[in-house]
Amino acid sequence: MARSSPSPAQLVRGAKTAWGLLGKLPRGPRYALLAAIVLVGVGVLIVNRPPGVVGPGPTPETPETVAATGLNADGTGTFFFAFWNVENLFDDKDDKRRSVDEEFDNPFADNDKMRQEKLDHLANILLAMNGGQGPDVIACCEVESVRAADLLKATLNRHLDDAKADPKLKYTQVVMKNLDAGRHIAPCLITRLNVSHGFTRLHGGNLRILEGRLFVNGHELIVIASHWTSQLRQRDGSDGDSGREKYADTIYALIDRTVQKNPKADVLVCGDFNDTPDSDPVVKGLHATGDRAQVKPTDREPRVLDLMAGKNPANFGTIWYGGKPLIYDHICVSPGMLDGEGWGVDPDSVQTYTKGLTRGTRREPWRFGSPNSAPVGGRGYSDHFPVTVTLKLAAKK
Repeated sequence: MARSSPSPAQLVRGAKTAWGLLGKLPRGPRYALLAAIVLVGVGVLIVNRPPGVVGPGPTPETPETVAATGLNADGTGTFFFAFWNVENLFDDKDDKRRSVDEEFDNPFADNDKMRQEKLDHLANILLAMNGGQGPDVIACCEVESVRAADLLKATLNRHLDDAKADPKLKYTQVVMKNLDAGRHIAPCLITRLNVSHGFTRLHGGNLRILEGRLFVNGHELIVIASHWTSQLRQRDGSDGDSGREKYADTIYALIDRTVQKNPKADVLVCGDFNDTPDSDPVVKGLHATGDRAQVKPTDREPRVLDLMAGKNPANFGTIWYGGKPLIYDHICVSPGMLDGEGWGVDPDSVQTYTKGLTRGTRREPWRFGSPNSAPVGGRGYSDHFPVTVTLKLAAKK
């Protein structure tokens, strides 16, 4: 078994012990030995410090345990990815949130039946995808806490047990960090693939930008899930456009730094951008395009491919806003996802999933509703539709 490196706390304790011993040495040897100890300690800290998004990363921290349905005998494979704004998924704890979240925090903690109804509704839809196996990677936003994500993972697994599904389809990993950014909601990943949790982080201060790293067959996939500023009226009277520009700029800086260091890096960006594929924050800030020919790793400012760009909202709309369907939820990929090596994507497989999620004839998501105001006809699911795509994997390294 490989030995783990010492933690910073262990280094401090060791330094105190060493200092006591050093006091017994003459001054010259004492300072020479002290300098050597400091250099070794700094080296260990640098080695253990998680870097920024520069992929590829290290060996995963967990064994290679992926769904049997995902990999072929030759090491190639296909995996199903879904992003969904699940609309106010809160946990079973009363956390005394600020007023904007108390409408959900207390009732979800106190009302077991309602909370479980929300979890069951989400699980039913997710597990209906991918031929009844559920997505291999689920990215969500509007999740209150790691605890809430764990509850959804447990519900998914209970449904799989009830269906007597292959045990290898169980979800094993939650990738998330709690965040209070105006509202106490954040993105998360739930997956049955292995994860290097040491690289899980939030970016941009109090922005809802989560980075997670997944590994299969030695190939690293960097997933950036985000939830951009809403178009609802902001405190400054604007529609949040400057906030969405900040999200776009922050995420693009991560992508650009990654691709400049490793042009083959496989990065998938997803989220509720609260803006359409042709908006300035998406096109100019995120450098997103629907033209695959423009996505080149060699460009000075490489672009990303927005799989929702150029799509008709009548068929791909993810929300109902202003009396019409709009595309606010996106999946974008870096140039490395198009090079036929490592992780890849089938752009033609992208779709907005609506089965069972609408009522009536118009393309409007059936909401779960607030705890005190259920929709007429009963509670639904979310005010957004999920967006899904098939990912591809090249042979093992």
